[in-house]
Amino acid sequence: MSSISVGIDLGTTHSLIAVFDAENGATLVRNGDGAALTPSVVGLSDDGTLLVGGPAHAQRLRKPAQTHAAFKRHMGTGKEFALGRQRLSAPQLSALVLRKLHTDLEAAYPGAEIDALVISVPAYFSSAQREATMLAAELAGLPRPRLVNEPTAAALAYGLNEREGEQTFIVLDLGGGTFDVSIIEMFEGVMEVRASSGDAMLGGGDFTACLRRDIVERLQLDGRPLSAAEQARIEAAAEALKRHLSRAEQAEATIALDDGPQDYRIDRRRFEELCAGLLMRMRRPIERCLYDARLEVGEIDRVMLVGGATRMTMIRGLVSRMLRRLPESGLDPDEVVALGAAVQAGLAARNTALADMVMTDVAPFSLGIASRIATESGIIEGGFAPIIERNTTLPASRMQQFTTIQDNQDMIEIAVYQGEAPIAVENVLIGKTHVAMPRGKAGTQQIEVRFSYDSSGLLHVRITVLSTGAQTDLVIEGSAAALSPAERRRRLQELAAYMLHPREDGDNLALSERLKGLYAMFLGADRAYVAELIARFETALNEQDPRRIADLRKELARTADELERSYVR
Repeated sequence: MSSISVGIDLGTTHSLIAVFDAENGATLVRNGDGAALTPSVVGLSDDGTLLVGGPAHAQRLRKPAQTHAAFKRHMGTGKEFALGRQRLSAPQLSALVLRKLHTDLEAAYPGAEIDALVISVPAYFSSAQREATMLAAELAGLPRPRLVNEPTAAALAYGLNEREGEQTFIVLDLGGGTFDVSIIEMFEGVMEVRASSGDAMLGGGDFTACLRRDIVERLQLDGRPLSAAEQARIEAAAEALKRHLSRAEQAEATIALDDGPQDYRIDRRRFEELCAGLLMRMRRPIERCLYDARLEVGEIDRVMLVGGATRMTMIRGLVSRMLRRLPESGLDPDEVVALGAAVQAGLAARNTALADMVMTDVAPFSLGIASRIATESGIIEGGFAPIIERNTTLPASRMQQFTTIQDNQDMIEIAVYQGEAPIAVENVLIGKTHVAMPRGKAGTQQIEVRFSYDSSGLLHVRITVLSTGAQTDLVIEGSAAALSPAERRRRLQELAAYMLHPREDGDNLALSERLKGLYAMFLGADRAYVAELIARFETALNEQDPRRIADLRKELARTADELERSYVR
């Protein structure tokens, strides 16, 4: 029986499924209508028949109350959707879409076994949203999937045929309901994500909503309640107008309302004015991504557009102005994520055709604990102390030390949060544990908190009481909950290899000793200069950023060579 590696793009508007094999590479699976895109829509017909995909989408105008779409935006929340006599969650509705895709796969590859399954998610999806995606796969009866960030998947699809050379590119993925940005470096088959950012509540649907609101205002419909059927027709007209404006300077539509048809006209300039606030929201993740990657606009070699919404001319214009480079869309922006997810599945299955390809990713959010934080302006109670900061390359391990804050304190609560807010409770609580402490005066007892995190979402927290050596471990699985026990053990063992402070690394130790030797050799201004080099290296070691440490180590090694030559002379 043959085996296939499968990638799924579970989208807000449409979903796709693709397979990877050594002979054909990544290819899309067509549905029963012969299309690659299956609408992410679920509904009930008049006779109570469940409709998924194209048939459900076809009845949206006629039966809006019996049809649901864009439920991906509510993954990880408690929102429920009425479907007949039932109320279904976003993961349950998503599971129906996944089941439909799986049925199409079985029709195209009868009898084939899935050796690896990867589902794409927005890079800025939280742990709760990722867990909801894993739940949807489980409810659909699919094998345990891995998750891949959508811009990363797109980069894999582009990089599959371009494995030589060195370049830095930015991927902008504007889907139906989410916006993601990733900066990726590629060299000799290795693709390394430098930074990711995004907005999980910004997508093509929001641009459609701008048109919808303008239709209601211009046709003076805001003075009366609109029926569900009228709202559905206005929504459909807005979507059609948006698509037409991607091809033409002007667009018009006749909208059938309960009291008769009305005409609406708009041009691109007006459309862009309506969406000015959305374009401003798009700028922020792009700017943050460049900041986190420590790159200037001029250091970006290529700009890739992903997602059907990037076909809007205002999007291409914004990107061109911001990044001073014309964007590329050599692959179909609707299809590229699914193709890349299939490539990631091929990597997971260790397909020999991908033996020379390596992909690394980053932490989309900062991870840390609640702590009392001292600042120049005073004490922040319940502050957020990041331990692994966002856009740290994974896998990663970082540690910080904390002290007791009360006399005779015999217990410390470690509350683990995910997010970027300065106050811990404003972030997302993902785990909690308690650590017994020896009694003593405030500030005399210390703990070392180490976070070790990998790309599957597995977080290993180890708390060590420094005075006794006692250790407490907390494993937060997140989207890694679907890993098999054997895979979970393997990943924990791999993370253990990273539980080493950079100061203990052999290369770093060697350079530190070399610099100390130079300090002993020199006097006066030369000695002060070496002391400054030592301080710079110590600062980098304390920050525990492997990339920065490696770059600085190379720089300081060259400087040490020059100093040694000058001493001999």
